[in-house]
Amino acid sequence: AWGWQAQWDNHVMGSPSSVLAAPAAASLATARPRAVAAWLLACCALVFAMIVVGGMTRLTHSGLSITEWQPIVGTLPPLSEADWAVAFSKYQATPEYQLVNHGMALADFKGIFWWEYFHRLLGRLIGVVFFVPLAWFAMRRAIPAGYGGKLVGIFVLGGLQGAMGWYMVKSGLVDDPRVSQFRLTAHLLLAFVILGAMLWVALSLLAPARAALDARGRAVRRFARAVLALVVVMIGTGGFVAGIRAGFAYNTWPLMNGHLVPPELFVIEPWWRNFFYNMATVQFDHRLMAYVLAIAVPVLWWKVRTLPGAAPRARTGATLLLAMLALQVGLGIATLLLVVPLPLAAIHQAGAVLVFALAVNVAHALR
Repeated sequence: AWGWQAQWDNHVMGSPSSVLAAPAAASLATARPRAVAAWLLACCALVFAMIVVGGMTRLTHSGLSITEWQPIVGTLPPLSEADWAVAFSKYQATPEYQLVNHGMALADFKGIFWWEYFHRLLGRLIGVVFFVPLAWFAMRRAIPAGYGGKLVGIFVLGGLQGAMGWYMVKSGLVDDPRVSQFRLTAHLLLAFVILGAMLWVALSLLAPARAALDARGRAVRRFARAVLALVVVMIGTGGFVAGIRAGFAYNTWPLMNGHLVPPELFVIEPWWRNFFYNMATVQFDHRLMAYVLAIAVPVLWWKVRTLPGAAPRARTGATLLLAMLALQVGLGIATLLLVVPLPLAAIHQAGAVLVFALAVNVAHALR
């Protein structure tokens, strides 16, 4: 139907007499892939900011400062001293205040409140910036054929992400004054899924698929996708490092307190719990994934650079991915050695987003 519509619009617009005879048909907008792609890339930039702000919220221990999920009413912050007193009293009833921040002054509470508030406000902004243009493009029939369902699916994922965020916060409002590392990692990974989906669709709109690859090209494409999967695993291990604050332990490199493999790697029973609850194991896994990528990404770079007929975007993207990974590994080591300073940790989280986006770009250029 969309293909027929495009042919009809071209026929109408190409004939002056037809334009005069059928003004209604001539006024119908055609698909605008570049406009849709530009909007999606703007949304990607907002999600990038959201992930960084989320990291700052976690690092400043601000995530539990707002104890309710009010998608509409919660848009407004406390506007009077009475409002602040009510918000603070709700926080004082939480385990975090009673066990960690007991005696905190209202001024200090405001400091952590604003980080969480801005994080939630940015989430609402992303929802509006995504939904309003989506509705406008749909009404103008500007969405290219085959992309409507994908865009609606991304919008649904955004709604699920908001619910996942609150599900994560709820885990820290009972008994243990820390959010579940499982829910935190799921919340983080879902943000990357949304970012990757938007970026993939935007790139597809800007760069149509090339001719079919030969056997060697398909092998390189599979390897690029494997590298992308490794980056996602790396991000997941980083989520668990953040969830149990494993970055504050073993602040040496390349050894972990004098050991290449720490002896306390499997001290928790049953053994599988070490991968989620043991600081030594969780940090070791994160380091191990960095080493794996430090080997895989240069191999990918070499494969792409030597692939006959590879798209220039793939070659440039592979070079940028290699450079960004080297920078990211350096940032990770510095963050560890300096015991997770706030600015450096935030930059390290931003670097993870860039590594992921560049890996998506290379995989997409080889499709």
